[in-house]
Amino acid sequence: MHESDYDLVVLGAGSGGLATAKRAASYGARVAIIEQGRVGGTCVIRGCVPKKLMVYAAEFAHLASDATGYGWSFGSASHDWLSFVDSRDRAVAGLESTHERLLAEAGVELVRGAARLRAAGEVDAGGRLLSTRNVLIATGGRPRLPSVEGADHAISSDGIFELRRRPEELAIVGGGYIACEFASIFAAMGSRVHLLLRGDLPLRGFDGDLRRELDLALRAGGVDVRPRTVVRAIRRLAAGVVLDLDGVEGSSELTSDQCLLYAIGRSPNTEGLGLEEIGVELDASGHVVCGEDGETSVAGVFAVGDVTGRAALTPVAIQAGRLLADRVFGGKNVAMSYQNVPTAVFTDPPIGTVGLTEEEAAASFGSDGIRVYEARFRPMLHSLTGRASVTRVKLVVKADDERVLGCHLIGKDAPEIIQGFAVAVKMGATKRDFDATVGIHPSSAEEFVTLR
Repeated sequence: MHESDYDLVVLGAGSGGLATAKRAASYGARVAIIEQGRVGGTCVIRGCVPKKLMVYAAEFAHLASDATGYGWSFGSASHDWLSFVDSRDRAVAGLESTHERLLAEAGVELVRGAARLRAAGEVDAGGRLLSTRNVLIATGGRPRLPSVEGADHAISSDGIFELRRRPEELAIVGGGYIACEFASIFAAMGSRVHLLLRGDLPLRGFDGDLRRELDLALRAGGVDVRPRTVVRAIRRLAAGVVLDLDGVEGSSELTSDQCLLYAIGRSPNTEGLGLEEIGVELDASGHVVCGEDGETSVAGVFAVGDVTGRAALTPVAIQAGRLLADRVFGGKNVAMSYQNVPTAVFTDPPIGTVGLTEEEAAASFGSDGIRVYEARFRPMLHSLTGRASVTRVKLVVKADDERVLGCHLIGKDAPEIIQGFAVAVKMGATKRDFDATVGIHPSSAEEFVTLR
């Protein structure tokens, strides 16, 4: 039997789905959100939030040694992995409960179960058939594992949050932000980390200078970075997980302490939803094909977030979802913009970036059509610690009108710094605007307004 009509049924209670549902309900829409797992999605449960807590935990590993340069001395330090994991998981569970409470307060009905579309306006939710005027697909993605012999001996980024002990040795396959972040985290916490890259440098798609700086920083932090290395097979022996490798020096083996992490990308959660059966177009990778406004090939069916394959970032899903609700239910016509989206990589040191890389800018405007301003230095903090940590600041500017095309930073506090400069880049600021702004001294951020 059909349940009462809804104005919106949301598939997936991750960041994008939650934001859209609550915003739609704020306009008086009757909204249901369907989730068969935990409320909060990848970011809250097994992504951004628990990972950032692990980043904080890793940062403490450096504090004792850094403090000696400032006259402090401490007794021997040790880390209780289980105590930390339990605290982290309690914090995540608390956020999950908060999201459930906020849904209830917003008047959004939470429906537990698997969802499947029967028609554009009909959704099967664990045996309940919901009729609705609009459907939002916000089911996100999942980590991808390779079709390599023995891949079942590996874990994904989901599995990293289930470790009940810190591995003494960890092999990580992948060169994206997830692989690099966990390489930094576990190296700082004392694990021997091997990072196996298919290409020459980590973070494909980021600015080349930042990629090179991160490669140097990972190595300085004790990570065994192996470029142009391919895993051919994986075996489990008593000594650990054995990887058969093809690399720049030929074939070899690598044994890791029972722990191998694959971080080679993510796949969209579109299987079993009945999308193709009702005419929703998917691309070759299974992502929902939609415009920047979230409209799919079927009227009344929308999509936001990682399931679209466009700018897979939590704040992007949230913003796209809220603007979608504003348009459909609030009578506001504000378009989602995917230009100049800032992002961060929480490595050691972290990266913050917004706009075009030097390579992208040169491809668009020609090498003579851009100018690059940059500085590389040891941050003031480490003038007394002796730690070999480098900060690099870079502006990419259009030559004719000096409009800032890209703003890039690797170094302490990079994500916090870039958030503010992202506003300037989004507004179309020029190098003259940067130069006219008084810097805050002494800080790394001031370098952006003093570059010559």
